[in-house]
Amino acid sequence: MRTMKIPRSVFGISLSLIIINLAAIVERADENLLPSVYKEVSEAFNIGPSDLGYLMFMRNFFRGLASPMAGVLVLTYDRPSVLAMGTLCWAISTGIMGGSRYYNQVAFWQAVNGFGLAIVIPSLQSFIADSYSDSVRGTGFGLLNLVGKVGGIGGGAVATVMAGQEFWGVPGWRFAFVIISVLSCLIGFLVFLFVVDPRRNELLDRGRDSGSIWVESWTAMKGVMKVKTFQIIVLQGLVGSLPWTAMVFFTMWFELIGFDHQKVAILFSLFGAGCSFGSLLGGIVADRMSRKYPHSGRIICAQFSAFMGIPYTWFLLRAIPPTVDSYHTYAVTLLLMGLTISWNGTACNAPMFAEVVPTKHRTMIYAFDRALEGSFSSFAAPIVGILAEKVYGYDPKSVHPTTGSTREALALSKALFSMMGIPFGMCCLFYSPLYWVFKHDRDSVRMATQKEEEMI
Repeated sequence: MRTMKIPRSVFGISLSLIIINLAAIVERADENLLPSVYKEVSEAFNIGPSDLGYLMFMRNFFRGLASPMAGVLVLTYDRPSVLAMGTLCWAISTGIMGGSRYYNQVAFWQAVNGFGLAIVIPSLQSFIADSYSDSVRGTGFGLLNLVGKVGGIGGGAVATVMAGQEFWGVPGWRFAFVIISVLSCLIGFLVFLFVVDPRRNELLDRGRDSGSIWVESWTAMKGVMKVKTFQIIVLQGLVGSLPWTAMVFFTMWFELIGFDHQKVAILFSLFGAGCSFGSLLGGIVADRMSRKYPHSGRIICAQFSAFMGIPYTWFLLRAIPPTVDSYHTYAVTLLLMGLTISWNGTACNAPMFAEVVPTKHRTMIYAFDRALEGSFSSFAAPIVGILAEKVYGYDPKSVHPTTGSTREALALSKALFSMMGIPFGMCCLFYSPLYWVFKHDRDSVRMATQKEEEMI
């Protein structure tokens, strides 16, 4: 085990939290990298939307499949070590993808990339949950999402702009992969060297018997799966995550309409900015609502956000004329859409998870949430591609390298609408049972924790 580090701060802010947020930035940048260069990857490997969707399936499916490993690892090692391990895993795979010559190579390294993200994301979430109290936890998650979205905007926008250029004879999209890989490696080393786990004393006091660790892991898994609040949030997440996975085709869709790389990067950035501030806004509003309505405030915020996805999806994909003349309409719509549909995770899901399980099981509940939601939502991207090609008549050969294709853009928008409008509505409805079960689950954990502290 690493030697215990002394916590430090910069201008009164914990150095650990600063670096953790930097890790969130490069993680989101890495996630948005491939979708931002879909059109160039499609041309480089001569593939269509269904094959591009399969690449996202590989990453998301393996990310979901491997997520429980994060919950097991943090029972043995401190979270900075686990975070550094996962960061280096995704960084190396991203760099190799940039140099891949064949489609199957990209697919394989996408799976490895998903494995690295599976270790990192639940550990990040539990780190934040342990760093904030119940009353401001939504704001804490909102800040994490805000800085993470900045990374997503930066990574996506830079990759989109670079995609149409060459650097020393290397295609811009490949060069972008290498840059993100190097930055991720750097952040991984910073995490390992300087981040201090909030539960470091508990880890130092814990024995290292491998048998007891697996017994504890199994106990944690069974405990998490029995929590009704967890079951309901995962149920809504199974459908609620589908639209967000389908959105990876937004960049390609705008390029098919005829927008150049710079304008697509701006549109992508506006949507990302809306989601960034929306996630923080949702966390702040939900914190205040939870103080006034402790049993229902967060649920109300989540249902509002999920419901707003329905009209915005219809207006964006079906009402706005799909021409370059609609640029400003798209821009305003994407900004407002991001501000209102991005509340669920920070306002409800992440803060409520932290309140319905013991502190030591927080990584496990985030890991299982990612495992179940991520595995299911991974099917959204390939389904969008299949719908576009097989149902709505998308033909990759009809796409012009610079002007795109209005016909193919329409086919892709119909496929996107199918995977976004209905899931948003179902997500809103599936939150409803929380009004009856959340209070009971939270009170049960508080009583159990109080009894344990009294015994100690």
